[in-house]
Amino acid sequence: MSSNPEAARLQVIQSHLSQQSNIVSPTTVGTSMAGNPLTSHVLDTATGRPAANMKLSLHRLQNAVWEEIAIKATNSDGRAGQFLSQEAFTPGTYKMFFDTGDYFRQQGTTGFYPYVEIVFVIEKPEEHYHIPLLLSPYGYSTYRGS
Repeated sequence: MSSNPEAARLQVIQSHLSQQSNIVSPTTVGTSMAGNPLTSHVLDTATGRPAANMKLSLHRLQNAVWEEIAIKATNSDGRAGQFLSQEAFTPGTYKMFFDTGDYFRQQGTTGFYPYVEIVFVIEKPEEHYHIPLLLSPYGYSTYRGS
């Protein structure tokens, strides 16, 4: 690690983004990706660390109404999984809700965004989908992970 704090944070984030290992957490232990079709990972880019203990929930759009499917919290590595089974993972429009306001309160800070919602479309449920969130108190970013 570098003695420069900004460079050190960047190195931690790059390390997390480049990891190619299976997820091992209290919510995913003992499962393969085939049985865990949807996962998430939250990194706090302001601290360069995983966003542990962030509440998040998965919703599916059904007849123009969001139906809550699962409620989770990220583990110490900022990861969550086991939102639904492979059989229940069907084509459609989904939303991942991240309770960023509560997370920032836990960190003793404030943020501009009280929550983040990422809406995405599943067309090929046989594939694995990963919903990452890169977060700071005044900004966030996401992309389709693998």
